[in-house]
Amino acid sequence: MSRLKVEDYLEQGMYGPKEIKPGERIEFLGTLRERVIVVLKKPQVFELNVYPEIEEMMKQFPLSNLFLNGQMDYQYLGKYIKLANRHNIPYKIVLNKDHNSELGLVLAEKNAINKEEIYIEKKQFNQVKKKNSVKAFIKQLVRKFIKKR
Repeated sequence: MSRLKVEDYLEQGMYGPKEIKPGERIEFLGTLRERVIVVLKKPQVFELNVYPEIEEMMKQFPLSNLFLNGQMDYQYLGKYIKLANRHNIPYKIVLNKDHNSELGLVLAEKNAINKEEIYIEKKQFNQVKKKNSVKAFIKQLVRKFIKKR
C-alpha cells in the first residue's frame, strides 16, 4: 500500500468518509442544492397554514424526500409531516448541533434536477389586495356621491 492510500484510510477511520460539498449539505439539511425542489425558511414553517406550493410539489415529485430542521419544535413540523405521510413522501428530521440552518424545510429529489428558483417568498399580496380593494371601494363611494350632487 502506498503512503497516500494509508493516510486516506486513516483519515476516513478518524473523521468518517469524505463528503462532497459538506457546507452545502449543512445548509440544505443533508442534501445538495442541485437536488432541491423547494425550500421554506424557519419563519415560514412557523406560520399556521401549510404553504400550498409544498403540497403541489409533493404531487409533482412523488419520489422526493422531505428534510425538516430538527432544531424546531415538533408543533411546527407536524403539519408538514402529516402532509408528507398523506402523499407517501419519506421525511427525515435533521439535527445538526454544530450548525443552525436558517432553513426549516427542504423538499428534494434523489438525483440532481438543478431547479433555479427554490425559495418560496412570503405571501403578502393578499394584504396588499385588501388595502387596494378598500381604497378602490372608498374611491367608488366618493365618485358615486359626487355624481349624485
